[in-house]
Amino acid sequence: MGFIVILVGTSLAPTVADQVVAAQAGNVTGASSTILGLTTLFYVLGVASAGISVAAQGLRASGLV
Repeated sequence: MGFIVILVGTSLAPTVADQVVAAQAGNVTGASSTILGLTTLFYVLGVASAGISVAAQGLRASGLV
């Protein structure tokens, strides 16, 4: 299950980044533009945390942790 989340999440990351850039091209300025720009970062951090969780569960199940 977790591998599917990682696979779909990583394949959608460029799409999310493109949509954020397209949204910033509109009438968004100042702090709103900065916060909107951080959307891609937090999306990728969420996908990375899912990957770390899957790895930790695998290590715990095998008895290494």
